[in-house]
Amino acid sequence: MTLAYIPSPSTGVIHLGPIPLRGYAFCIIIGVFVAVWLGNKRWIARGGKPGTVADIAVWAVPFGLVGGRLYHVITDYQLYFGEGRNWVDAFKIWEGGLGIWGAIALGAVGAWIGCRLRGIPLPAWADALAPGIAIAQAFGRWGNWFNQELYGRATDLPWALKISEAPNRVAGTYHPTFLYESLWCLGVAALVIWADRRFKLGHGRAFALYVAAYCLGRGWIEYMRVDEAHHILGVRLNVWTAIVVFILAVVYFVLSAKLRPGREEVVEPETSGGPGEVAAAGEPKAVEADAKTDLTKAGAAGAKDSAGGEVAAKADLSKAADGAANGADKS
Repeated sequence: MTLAYIPSPSTGVIHLGPIPLRGYAFCIIIGVFVAVWLGNKRWIARGGKPGTVADIAVWAVPFGLVGGRLYHVITDYQLYFGEGRNWVDAFKIWEGGLGIWGAIALGAVGAWIGCRLRGIPLPAWADALAPGIAIAQAFGRWGNWFNQELYGRATDLPWALKISEAPNRVAGTYHPTFLYESLWCLGVAALVIWADRRFKLGHGRAFALYVAAYCLGRGWIEYMRVDEAHHILGVRLNVWTAIVVFILAVVYFVLSAKLRPGREEVVEPETSGGPGEVAAAGEPKAVEADAKTDLTKAGAAGAKDSAGGEVAAKADLSKAADGAANGADKS
């Protein structure tokens, strides 16, 4: 008999009149805001401009949500396209189902577009946002608690998660893998912040550290889960994904440290704020050019006057000499 456990919400939705307020969506939204806030502080500390992180996040977040949903639907297609399933459910993102692997991959594409538009190196932006992404994941995992999903094996530990009976689950107490991953992500964020301050990580290495550290935790946490998933050689697909991505992150970290040691000195050029800012930044140069033009004209005019005066002086001297000669002839 389990004397202590973590209760699950009776519902993941609160209705405010006709408007449904979903706990899963709130967790994601809070995570995004915290990630942007922390990323903005880190970006400014690196020499960037306020608001740049949010501007690029406008591209990264929608791409990330689409990528996360695509990964989930593709890897768990039987939930939406199997016998007796309704494919329309694939679009019901509020019911849960976002794959972090797809979210990071496609979110990076959106971030790359935003960075290109502002003339900013993507690795530097990713380094600033890395711990914030980990914290966003920590918040996002609580959405699984609201939906009573993605829990682990049965257990009677004091921190077991109590799950209620439903068509797609069996009542009981299980390992709260959502909580394990949430706490792990907070630890990853702390690790990245510490390492970045201690070793001055740059050129995408803070982001690579986040990816590698997250994969370490995701591997053993994923292994505990009991929800339906595809297996390769008896191992869950997401465990294999964590192993592959971990290796890629470590390889990138090592190669980057050898090829591009140190940290970027400039992360955001002065003219990276769009056409309006570019024009404003160009005004001093235009004024300087106009001043040089005026000086050139003034110099030319002065030279012309000087030359004219010299010719006139020579003419006067010549006339005076002729007069003196005529006087001498007359005398």
